[in-house]
Amino acid sequence: MSEKSESQIQRIMEALREVYDPEIPINVVDLGLVRKIEEVDGEINITMILTVPSCPLAGMILEQARAAAQAVSEQPVRVTQSFEPWNPSMMSQGAAL
Repeated sequence: MSEKSESQIQRIMEALREVYDPEIPINVVDLGLVRKIEEVDGEINITMILTVPSCPLAGMILEQARAAAQAVSEQPVRVTQSFEPWNPSMMSQGAAL
């Protein structure tokens, strides 16, 4: 991965820290919901999970993540939901406290 790509992914991670799960006052990065960010064929692909796969606010959370990432990305951004089960051990140490 190029230095430019790594820098862009870092900017995206920081932007995603502004996206919160509306039921838990913790951002999606610290909750461990962002599972992968990669550049594929000129596009940024973000894979996320949710604390509950059937979350009624899933569309809103994923769109907020896409918009936040797009605001700092030079490339188109796509966010997809993975159905990997979430558990509290995925949270950052600071969020767990």
